[in-house]
Amino acid sequence: MRNVHSTQPTKKATNLSLNSELLAEAKRLNINLSATMEKALEREVSAKLRDEWIQQNADAVESCNKLTEEHGLFSDSYRTF
Repeated sequence: MRNVHSTQPTKKATNLSLNSELLAEAKRLNINLSATMEKALEREVSAKLRDEWIQQNADAVESCNKLTEEHGLFSDSYRTF
């Protein structure tokens, strides 16, 4: 998977539309909107990248699982348990 953030990311201003009551409460509670959004966006991007990887590699994973079911693991003969 790709690393979606670097050690020194550049920041880019953006406009968002948010629920006004939620925004007011966040401001009252001194919640850093930029940091909160960045964390939430990072989680969402990571989840989407994971899902994308799973979809792109589904056939290969299925093939490996089938091979293991039919022939066992390559290391089976070396296991002591």
